[in-house]
Amino acid sequence: MQRRDLLKGAAGFGLIAGTIGAARAADLPTVRWRLASSFPKNLDILYGATELLADRVNRMTEGKFQIRPHAAGEIVPGLKVLDAVQEGTVECGQSASYYYIGKNMAFAFDTALPFGLTARQHNAWLYAGGGMPLLREFYKEYNVINFTCGNTGTQMGGWFRKPFKSAAELKGLKMRIPGLGGQIMSRLGVVPQTIAGGEIYPALERGTIDAAEWVGPYDDEKLGFHKVAKHYYYPGWWEGSAGLQFFVNLKSWGELPEPYKVAFESAAAEANVMMQAEYDAKNAPALARLVAQGVKLHAYPQEVMIAARKLAEQMYEEEAGKNPAFKKIYTEWKKFGHATQQWFKVAETSYSNFIFSGK
Repeated sequence: MQRRDLLKGAAGFGLIAGTIGAARAADLPTVRWRLASSFPKNLDILYGATELLADRVNRMTEGKFQIRPHAAGEIVPGLKVLDAVQEGTVECGQSASYYYIGKNMAFAFDTALPFGLTARQHNAWLYAGGGMPLLREFYKEYNVINFTCGNTGTQMGGWFRKPFKSAAELKGLKMRIPGLGGQIMSRLGVVPQTIAGGEIYPALERGTIDAAEWVGPYDDEKLGFHKVAKHYYYPGWWEGSAGLQFFVNLKSWGELPEPYKVAFESAAAEANVMMQAEYDAKNAPALARLVAQGVKLHAYPQEVMIAARKLAEQMYEEEAGKNPAFKKIYTEWKKFGHATQQWFKVAETSYSNFIFSGK
């Protein structure tokens, strides 16, 4: 299905909030916003959330509220989107909150923590488990209000030039893996590298790095990693899910008429549903194509998974001991995660394990 078809009304989500009506629209101001994304246009599912938002908001407000998306680098660099929104350079942006853990590790909660929540659990925490109020209180310090705009689901664990079977074999390996996952890999002896998406392929090809992680089969295939690294590991334990966000400048948000706020919130919620749906639909055939081209799938060794999880939990406790903002969110996030995992064990996981076993 092409994105233009989705924008015409996939599943009827787009106009769920209805329109404000022609008569009412005539009384409301015309508002034009610019949106800066952290992603390039060729990553059509990630960037596509911005196009869906712009289309839905335009239609629900009879064209009175217009949002113009800009890909990474068109207005600001991809990793400066939060700063641009905070400073009012643009009214809104699309990014992944964990890009900004250098400001405060608490930014990770809105996207992903290693060995954290699945996509469904993450949405449950945000929408119904008290997560969103906690995050919005945190974001207020940065002059921003956040809206969930999508999730990739569980990601893959990276492309390796050579296979490995133990934690000892990871020592000294140069891997493109930023953020908290990179910090944990560093504790395992890996030398983490932060490299922009467009630079990963040549770095792998030249041997400047030995491995790299990105997202999953659909996006990874586009970037061609399988041509220079044939060993594809799973799961991406540093991203059991990865939530994306629309950030809005607080002053700009406060100036919006209420019907425009409702339109924006409804469109963001639809983008959240559609991103996960598209990845779930498109990753499967992409993975099949990669395997047909000689890619070899490997599960992460249990030894590595167990060691990494212990290091992750140790890191969270250390951060909670010195960072009040992190501790406040972490305490509730951890409590919710434990409770929801007990439920998932009973029905979801047992059902999935049986179905996937093929018995």
